[in-house]
Parts: sequence; structure tokens; C-alpha cells
Amino acid sequence: MPDPTPAATPVPSRPAGVARGHWALRDRPGMLWMILAVIVAIAHPFIAESRWLMVHLVLLGAITHSIMVWSTHFSQALLKTGPGLDDRRIQSRRLILLFLGTSITLVGVPTATWWLTVVGATMVSAAVLWHGVQLWRRLRGSLPGRLRVTIRYYLAAAVALPVGAALGATLALGLDDSTHGRILLAHSMINVLGWVGLTVCGTLLTLWPTMLRTQIGPRAEARATQALPGLVVALVVLVAGALLDLRWLTLAALVLYAVALLWWASAVLAPVRSKLPREFAPASVGLAIVWWLIGIGFVLVRLTTTDSWGELTVGYGWITTVLVVGFAAQLLTGALSYLVPSVLGGGKTVVRAGQAWFDRWATARLVTINGGLLLCLLPIPSWVRVIVSVLVLVALAAFLPLMLRGIAAAVVAKREVEAARARGERPAGATPSPGLAHGQPDHLPSIWSGGQLVAALSALALATSIGIGLDPAAAGLSGLSAAGSGGVTSTGTGGNGSAGGSAADELAPTGQTTTVQVDAVDMRFEPSTIQIPRGDRLVIELTNADPTNIHDLQILGQRTPRLAHGETATLDLGVVGESTQGWCTIVGHRQMGMVLDVEVVGGDGQVAGGEGGQGTTTDGAAAGTDPSSDPHASHGSTAGGGTEYPGGLTPILDPDARVEEPIDPVLVPLTTQTVHELTLTAQEVELEVAPGITQTRWTFNGTVPGPTIRGRVGDVFEITLVNDGTMGHSIDFHAGALAPDEPMRTIAPGESLVYRFTAERSGIWMYHCSTMPMTSHIAAGMHGAVIIEPEEGFPEVDREYVLVQSEVYLQQGTGQDGAAPAELDADAVLAERPSFVTFNGIANQYDHHMLEAAVGERVRIWVLDAGPNRPSSFHIVGGQFDTLYLEGAYHLGPRSEEGGAQALGLQAAQGGFVELTFPEAGHYPLVSHIMVDAERGAHGFVHVTD
Repeated sequence: MPDPTPAATPVPSRPAGVARGHWALRDRPGMLWMILAVIVAIAHPFIAESRWLMVHLVLLGAITHSIMVWSTHFSQALLKTGPGLDDRRIQSRRLILLFLGTSITLVGVPTATWWLTVVGATMVSAAVLWHGVQLWRRLRGSLPGRLRVTIRYYLAAAVALPVGAALGATLALGLDDSTHGRILLAHSMINVLGWVGLTVCGTLLTLWPTMLRTQIGPRAEARATQALPGLVVALVVLVAGALLDLRWLTLAALVLYAVALLWWASAVLAPVRSKLPREFAPASVGLAIVWWLIGIGFVLVRLTTTDSWGELTVGYGWITTVLVVGFAAQLLTGALSYLVPSVLGGGKTVVRAGQAWFDRWATARLVTINGGLLLCLLPIPSWVRVIVSVLVLVALAAFLPLMLRGIAAAVVAKREVEAARARGERPAGATPSPGLAHGQPDHLPSIWSGGQLVAALSALALATSIGIGLDPAAAGLSGLSAAGSGGVTSTGTGGNGSAGGSAADELAPTGQTTTVQVDAVDMRFEPSTIQIPRGDRLVIELTNADPTNIHDLQILGQRTPRLAHGETATLDLGVVGESTQGWCTIVGHRQMGMVLDVEVVGGDGQVAGGEGGQGTTTDGAAAGTDPSSDPHASHGSTAGGGTEYPGGLTPILDPDARVEEPIDPVLVPLTTQTVHELTLTAQEVELEVAPGITQTRWTFNGTVPGPTIRGRVGDVFEITLVNDGTMGHSIDFHAGALAPDEPMRTIAPGESLVYRFTAERSGIWMYHCSTMPMTSHIAAGMHGAVIIEPEEGFPEVDREYVLVQSEVYLQQGTGQDGAAPAELDADAVLAERPSFVTFNGIANQYDHHMLEAAVGERVRIWVLDAGPNRPSSFHIVGGQFDTLYLEGAYHLGPRSEEGGAQALGLQAAQGGFVELTFPEAGHYPLVSHIMVDAERGAHGFVHVTD
């Protein structure tokens, strides 16, 4: 490898006063953040806020650490001020502060702990401002010289980061869509274009020609000096325009930034025209700059094609992917591939030994990363995108072991050189080849390899083929096999008497393709009806335009993936000869009207239906479609498709069967705290709903009902909702009085929000998911109780229990005898035909796991009817209530000596409590005196002892 310092280029790899060799705080934190980013990328389905973590482990962790280290490094080299102003001891303190602040922020945001987020952001900002002050002191203390503009870029960048950190902490508050969109844009742009972008512009002024082994362009310094004011003004105006809700101003600022950046690049990057990159470092950095410009272009497109700030953030993930993977990750790996070997010291022999590892498989890595990223931005099937993403991740992660091997090889080479010098020998490779002294690297081996290029392209092609093979319909290949053999795609069961025949077998294809764009929005498909000429091939392009809910489409045995807001999938249904119907398979969505009718128009202009046994069934499902392929289709022949079991709707239960894991009904004691912080995680888990019967339940924190929350009037409750499910969820607290627009909004999987309210009235209050269809979400298990006591004077009791009544709706004959857990039957919910009615989510669980009391003890039982449909009449056989409290008021007592009550009557979402003492030992049944519900499982016992 030639000397990396041409005669006319400053020497950023040899700063005055900076010791060579290994420095743990310089090398290890950045590597740690990169390793963690890879781990999160691999395990992202199991990690909350994984996308946010991946982005910030790279940008806030690895990139910010590297900027702090290497901008100091370059400043010392360019200004030649020596270490006195900012020695390694001071730098280490600054880096430790940065590391701690980054760590705290990376914990605070995913856990929705706002004060922790603020502390972390403050520490990061303090470290960067301290860094900026030290750079300014160096600049003031240096002699006039060339390239001082680089340090001015660093100073402007150091001001940008604290602004971005403050905006990021504001995002953690939980904002409405418009405000969130404006602040997100300002936060991301000031960090990526300011903190990172300005640092890159300043550094590449000298680093870029150094990596290319050529001279700095004659106009590079002048153009960089001219571009800096434009870049800074553009950033200030961009942030102001976003915060002031002036969209046109934000757009103008971004255009100004792009123009100033192109002016900077026109001279600074000019050497690449004469010296194409021959090593991994300049090639990776050059490609990163290309993706940087593409990312800015994407933001400009979003600003000009969206109507609102909230809509701007839809699809923002692709912009983030381009800026993090294409720009930041490649910039970091490229720059470190050059800088790390250079600062280890020991001369060209040592640098060559280390850099040989950094250049390993360079062509394959670069082609895989950039080709894979380009593929992922195209409208490809989801499985292709997943597999290609894995290849890109592997190619990026390969840098880490290569970096370790490169450092190790350089250390070994350095020891050999030092040993040779100690013996008075010239180290091998120390004599420069002809031309090296003049910076002529033409004889250097190039990283570009035809074999690696073919291997990388083959890997991407194989990944694409595998992805298409896993989901051919998404690639428009559903009818390929039949068509290739001269046939047509079969669309249903036949009625023409031929063995295995179908109506489609006799259908003459027209050779035409009808492609229809369908939007899923507001629990409906738009359009809801499609007309297609008989014999046409039908392709449906489904886009989820619903800002709050996940949707999919199943039709003719094919189904799209579940789509988040803004995502699109394609179904190729082949040649269609009969009318049919599709629907969204998310539980409850079909019942709310999310059906798509396909009407086939025959040659006479009439709708073709029913021919050959096809057409539409009376319940709206397409005949010829296998009902078992749709877990949410109607079941049985009862009204509304309700569940049918022998002997009635409720499965016959063994009276001796015991629930394995009962819910403890004992009410937790009230504490003295006045601020209650709790995280509720929406999860989909398999739970027992009756002895031996399981169902996939939608839960808060994995239980049904969710955790019981207890406090007093005047207490503050700060609830963080984390959606770790597969569909949109939300939460509604009846115990709080505030506008539902923001705290009760539906959030997508992986998102979170904070719901803060003050309890102003006593009682037992329901909380539940309020995402539509609300009946399905509540019936699936997403409900719980909040008990608010008066501020003072609430009488004590010996024992206190809480019972939440709710209904369970099972699909027919599922969840038993070792079969897979049942799903919710949304048709049965609408028909109000429950399989079970339960106390605390499990039928008959308190028949064996009884409530306990002793003779003479005062027992208080709080009861909440969570529904979603059935009322309750809570009664204890053999007991009489001397206190009855309903919906915030005593209807009897407290502790009446004369009157009594026999039942606490509740409608859905109502609650109260009863008190009583038991006169003698025995087993007292507790039931809903709506006796059909008691027989469905709303039943248990109080075991009273002497």
C-alpha cells in the first residue's frame, strides 16, 4: 500500500500530539454499538421498538461516537495545536459522558420513561457541546493556515446535535399525528443533515483525496467555504419551517440544502473523475454519498406529494432505511476501514497488513449491500424483501470480524517491524516502490473482482427466487404453471359432472388482464365491488390507506400479508370465471363490512354467478372456497355463524376438571403512592378459558383480565401502552376524563403511547381496547379494572376480592383435546352467542380454586361487568349483602343493620362492590343470577371456615 499522504494533502492520520496504537475508548464503544445494532436487527421481532433501536444504535451510538473521536483527530492534524488544549484524559471524560448519555437514552425511549430520555439526551448534548467548545479553543489558538474551514463545519455540526436531541426528547411525549410529523422531520433532518452531514462535508474535504491517493482539487477549499453558510441557513430555516407548520418554507429550505451540497460536491468530490476508487474505503464512502443524495431526494418527494404532516411520516421508514443503511452504515464502515489501520502506527508495512483485511470480499460486500438495498426499495414480494434484507445485514455485519482481524494483523506486523528494527534490519516491505513517493498508486491491486461480482449477483438472484417461490402470488405468478402447460387457473369446484373438473376448465381465457387498485380504509374496501369480464385474468393491488389499523385480503384461497399503513401487496387470481367474494381476515373486520365483491360479467353483460355450483353463498362467503382456509369465516348453521357444540352453545365440561393456572382474585392492598406508573403491553397469547380449553387471547400484560389498578381520588396515573401484537390496539380508561383523540388512538405493532390522567371520582372503572371492532377486542380479552377509593374515610375490611365478568366466544369445536388454541369467533360476538361467561377470564375456575373467608369476617367483593355484551346479576347463594355500592354511590348501607340486598345488577361496563359476613362455615356459591350465564361458567364458591 502506498503512503496515504500525497505531498499536497494534509495528514489527518498523523495528528500532532496524538499517540498511535490502540485506545480502548476510541475503538470499543463504536464497535459495541455496531454489534448491538446487528443483534437487534436479527432479533427484531422479539424486541420492543426494534426499528427505533436499530436506527439510533447506528446514528446516536456508532456514528456519534465516531464523529467525536475522529473530528478531534482531524482538528489536531489540521491545526497542529498539540494535545495541550484537549489531551486524551479530557477526551476520555467526554467520551464516557457520551456513552452514558447514549445508553440512558437507548433505555428511556423504548421503555417510554420520559424523564430518563430527557436525562440521556441532556448528557449527550452536554458531551457534544463540550466537544464543540474544545474545537473552538483549538481554532482560536492555532496559527492561520489552510483548511480551517473543516473545523468550522465541525463547530456548526456540534450546535446541530443538541437541537436534534431536544426535538427527539419531545417526540417521546406522545403527540398528535400532525405535531409528531413536523417534529420528526425536524429531528431527523437536523441530526442527519446537520450533525452527521456537516461533519461529513468538513472531513471529506481532506479525507476523500487522501483515500483516493490524489491531490485536493484546486477549488475544493473555496467551494467548501462558500457552501457552509448555505448549508447552515438551510438547516435553520428547515427546522423553523417544520416547527411553525410552514410546509412551503420547509420544502424551500431542503432545496437550498441540496443546492449547497451539490456546490460543495462539485469540487470536493471532483478527484474521483481522475482516480476511481480501488480500495474498499473510498468505494464505500462514495456510495454512501450517493445514497445521501437519494435520501434527500426522497424527503423532497414526500414533502411535495403528501397533504399533511401526519401523512408525511407514512413510508418514512424507507427514507430512514436509505439514510441509515445506504448512507450512515456505509460511510462509517468505509471511513473506519481507512482510518483504523492508519492510526495504529508502524509504517506502510503495518498499514498494508491491517488494510488487507478491511478490503477482503470488498466487491461482494459492496454489491450485496447496495444491490440489496436497491431491490428492497422496489415493489417486490415481502418474502423477497425479508431474505434480501438478511443478505444486506450479513454483508454489513461482516465488517466487524474483518475489523478485528485487521487490527490483530496490524498489531502482529507492528511487532515484527519493531523487532526487525531492533536487530538493525530493514523491515520487509519498507522500501517504497518506484512512483510511490510521488503519490502514483496505479500499480496497486484493485478490490474489484469479476468473480465476487458474479457471486454477489447470484446470491441476490437466488434470494429473489426463493422469496418468489415462498409467495408466488405476491409476484404475480399464481397462474404460471397452468398457463405454461396450455391450461388455465382453476377458480373453484366444478359442477359439470367431470371428475376433478371446474367451471374454469371450460372457460376460454380472453388473454386480457384486469388490474384493480383497492384501498383498505375505515373498515371497508374501496371500491367494495369489482366488475371483471369473464375470462380475464384478475390482479388486485391492495394498499392499506387506513392510518390506524392493519388489514389484509383473502380471496379464492389466496391471502396478502397483513399490511400496515401505506404498505401494498398484490394478488394475482389468474383467470376468473365466476363471481366471488373476499374479505379481511383480521378478527371482526369482516363482520364490520370489510368484504370485497368480485362480479364477473358474462358475454351478455350479465353478472355470472352460480354456474357450475359457483356464485355467492347466503352468508356472503364465496362458494368453492374452502372454509377451512379462512379461520374467521362463519361456522355452523346458527344465526350469525355462532359456535355449536353438542347439547348447546357451551362445551360440556367435566365438573371435576380443574383449571391449571387460576387468576388470583385477591385485591392487592392500596399503597401510599400518589403517582402510579405502569406499562401495559398488548400481547397475543394462548390462555386457558375453561378447564382443558384454550384460546388465543388478546391481552394486556399476558393476562385476562389485565392487571387491576388501584388508587385514590386525586392520584395521577401514567400508563404506557406498548403494542407487541400483530394488529392495531389502543386503550380507554373510564377512570379518566379527557379528550380521547390522542391518548386513546390506535397504535400499530411496535409503537407505544403514554396515557396520563388524574382520578377525580371513586368507583370501580373499566379499561379496555377501543380499536374497532371494539366488541372483538374486548371479547378477546383486552379489558381490566381500575379501583379508585375516596380520598379518606373508606372503611377497612378483613378480605377483599375483585371479579371481572366477561364473555368468551370460541370457534366451533376448537381449543380442546390437544388441538391448536381456538380463535375468537367474531360472528358469534355479533350474534351475542357466547361459549362461556366467566369470572376473571376462565369459566368455573373458582369451583375448585375457591375464594376464602372465615365466619364473622367482613368480606368486600368488587365486581365489574366488562361484557362486551352480557349483563350480570351478582349473587352469593346463602349470603345477604348489607352493603351495596353501584356506579359511584351506596344503594344500601354502608353496613345496613336492617335492609339487605340479594344481587348487584350490572350492565356492560358498570361496576360496584358488595360487603357481607358469613354466619357459619360452608361452601357458598357465587354466581351471575342470569342463570344461563352461571351455567356457561360465571360460577364459583366462597369457602368459609370456622
